[in-house]
Amino acid sequence: MAETPLQMTVRLRAKIERRKNETRKWSDAYEGKRPLLFASPEFSAQTGGLFKDFSDNWCATVPDATVERLMPLGFRLEDGTVDQAAATAWRKSECDVEIGLALLEALITGRSYALVWKPDGINTEITFEHAANAIVEYVPGRRRLRAAGLKAWRDGTWEFATLFTPDMVYRWQRKGRSHEWTGRTVGLPRGEPSHIKNPLGVVPLVELPNRGRLHGKPRSELVTVLPLQDSVNTLWAHLLTASDGLALPARAILGMDRPVREIIDPESGEVVGEEDEPIDKFRSDRLLWLEKEGASIAEFSAADLDNYLRVITKAVEHIAAQTRTPATYLSGQLINVSADALAASEAGLVAKVTERQRHFGAGLREVMRLEALAAGERGRAEALALGTVIWRDPQFRSDSQYSDALVKLKSIGVPDEALWERIPGVTPDEIARWKRMRDDQAGAILGGNVAALYGPKPPEDDQGEDEPADELPDVA
Repeated sequence: MAETPLQMTVRLRAKIERRKNETRKWSDAYEGKRPLLFASPEFSAQTGGLFKDFSDNWCATVPDATVERLMPLGFRLEDGTVDQAAATAWRKSECDVEIGLALLEALITGRSYALVWKPDGINTEITFEHAANAIVEYVPGRRRLRAAGLKAWRDGTWEFATLFTPDMVYRWQRKGRSHEWTGRTVGLPRGEPSHIKNPLGVVPLVELPNRGRLHGKPRSELVTVLPLQDSVNTLWAHLLTASDGLALPARAILGMDRPVREIIDPESGEVVGEEDEPIDKFRSDRLLWLEKEGASIAEFSAADLDNYLRVITKAVEHIAAQTRTPATYLSGQLINVSADALAASEAGLVAKVTERQRHFGAGLREVMRLEALAAGERGRAEALALGTVIWRDPQFRSDSQYSDALVKLKSIGVPDEALWERIPGVTPDEIARWKRMRDDQAGAILGGNVAALYGPKPPEDDQGEDEPADELPDVA
């Protein structure tokens, strides 16, 4: 028996709920919210909640180092030309800002989603969804063919869900989890049906997976980082605890009675007893009289805390190696490093980012294909499906390095437009403006309008003729 839309909605909604625990785990790790692990029960009992909110958080550094080099600048059609319509739709939905958040969430939780839809029935809008609010189901045996997609969210006491299929869009609502799903009426114009036909003919929800495999679900970038992160936090807790009691030399008095003082009756003035002398006074004054014969002082040397630091440093090095994050990102030390050595240290990160560009680029091409379909331009949609995403260069170089490389490429005949595309951060719109400026400049030169380039020629009276020098008086 075929599954009904309501049954599919309930099943996919339950699947989102099962994923939420894992999603929350990676999100908390990125925020540094981790309990102290790998510590003995005795240590935890003694310290209590002292290290509850402490975290030397490397789980934020690793995805941040990757996402800051993932910057899409535009989209090319199948013939290699830049799609200006896609660039306009991209900026209109503020995707140039939101894409950084979507890719960061994909790196942290393993996946994020993009939705292409017309919420008002007229204007196309591209939004990005968190893994805790959306899910895509694929046709069995077809890893890229989407069978359905679900977006679910809460607003106050109401819970809403929208099921996208290639043919229909089903909108549901319920008030609390104890109620059944019904057709949505809240927030919709009066008389608008809760279930409508899908004008795109495809599921408009696209998954952006991180590190997808042929067999297995997408992975978070923090899978290998988290165990080392937990060990680093525990080592820091042991180090700080040891430094509190063992970082300074300790002294002990041998062969001497504990200092005491007499208790005098204020009325009679007689000694009625004795009490221990407060040790805090001796500690603050840093003075002590040893009156008993044979008394001496022994000293316990301060503990060597470098052993903890060496293990922490080794754990951080393992994080750098396993995640291909440059050591300069983790250690913060950059002393007398040449440009070639710095480029070599970032080679692993650059290769990882380039790989992510291919995988995320496939999802972004599909997003812009759906945008073209929503605009009614099927020809442009097919050209975008076979096109490419223009990414910023993932390798950071100095201006002199870029300039030197571009001059050498120019010397072997590479066109100016191709050179401009290699300049980091330059958008296709800027390149188009530069081409117009170059054409205007060439037209002014060929037309003899030099004044358009350098301004009008100054008049003859303003040529700056030398004024006659004052006559010198005769010298006798």
